[in-house]
Amino acid sequence: MAGKKEEFYLVREDILPESIRKTAMAKEMLACGEADSIQDAVDKLEMARSTYYKYKDGVFSFFNADNVNILNISLLLKHISGVLSGVLNCVASLNASVLTINQNLPIHGVAYVTLSLSVDEMVVSVDDMLERLKQLDGVINVEVVGKS
Repeated sequence: MAGKKEEFYLVREDILPESIRKTAMAKEMLACGEADSIQDAVDKLEMARSTYYKYKDGVFSFFNADNVNILNISLLLKHISGVLSGVLNCVASLNASVLTINQNLPIHGVAYVTLSLSVDEMVVSVDDMLERLKQLDGVINVEVVGKS
C-alpha cells in the first residue's frame, strides 16, 4: 500500500504482547549501552533474534535513547545543604550533562528545581535515572516535564 500514512499510538506497556515489550527493551538496552550487540540483548531478555528483527522497525519505547536529546525534569528538594549537589553528582555519574538549572526560592523548607539535561550519552535508561534520583536523601519528588 504505497503512500499509506503511518499512524502512531501511545499504548500502556501492560497491554502489549511480551514480544513487543521485549523488542522495545532490547532497543533501549542497545541504545544506552546495557547490551553490546543484538545477540547480547536478546539473550539477556530470553527472546528470539527473529522476534527482535520482526518488530524492531515498528516499536519504540516512550523514552527512546536514540530520539531524546534534551530531557527536562522537575525535582522537589528539601532545603538542606548539599541536596542539589548530590542530585548533580548523580546526574554526572550517569553521563548525562546539565544544560540548565532553575531553582526557585525555598518555601516551607522545600524548593522546586528544574533541570534540562542532555541524555545522549547517558549510561542508563531514563526510568533508571529517575529512580536513582528519587532514592537520594533530600529528594522528595522527581518527574519528567518535557523532552525534545
